[in-house]
Amino acid sequence: MREKIEIIPIPLERDIKAGDRLDQIILESISKFGKLLNGDILVVAQKIVSKAEGRIVSLNNIKPSSKATKLAEQTNKDPRLIEVILNESNHILRSEQGVVIVETKNGIVCANAGIDQSNVENGDCYASLLPEDSDSSARSLRHSLKCLAGVDIAVIITDTFGRPFREGQVNMAIGLAGISPVKSYVGKFDIYGKRLRVTEIAVVDEIASAAELQMGKIERVPAVIVRGYDYEGKEDSSISTLLRTRERDLFR
Repeated sequence: MREKIEIIPIPLERDIKAGDRLDQIILESISKFGKLLNGDILVVAQKIVSKAEGRIVSLNNIKPSSKATKLAEQTNKDPRLIEVILNESNHILRSEQGVVIVETKNGIVCANAGIDQSNVENGDCYASLLPEDSDSSARSLRHSLKCLAGVDIAVIITDTFGRPFREGQVNMAIGLAGISPVKSYVGKFDIYGKRLRVTEIAVVDEIASAAELQMGKIERVPAVIVRGYDYEGKEDSSISTLLRTRERDLFR
């Protein structure tokens, strides 16, 4: 029988500001109901990571280019916001029906380069950017928690994305540390003895989506502990493993 998997919410009582120590704040919150254990997976929303790292931009300081102004007219968006999207992107892949789909500088394909004005103070004038390097952010948080709490855990940083052919958004991993992002069944046999050839499960995305059931968007629960899942540890793990190359991407 499989072990029970728990999803334990970590509520934070105050907003995160630039320069805050997420490791200390998260541990303080956890101490009110328990503690981190070896083998736990800490899932953290991108928004608090970006806030702590100062990745909040004032739109009042943005001067739109002519390209941004033209694209803003086509998409009915704030030209200042479009300028920030362009600055955070390698390529614009689609721009239709008020949606701008891009490849970010880190290679992630998503709407608006992951730039968001929700859950940001004075959100009409400010926007949250993705961390510059979400893998590095996850590694740093994992290392500091290991030093402070003496535990070996995995860390996943998440954001909410839409998907081709499906309505609604799901939480997905954008950065990780200490966990292999994929569980491969290639070469194994199914229950009828057929050898599997292509099945590889993006476990970090599945963990991220499960975590969202406790996190939500307005519940002030920007982090959770996933406990009881027997994951494969990996010291040099990276979200780049999950990023499909342009040559293999049927949607670009």
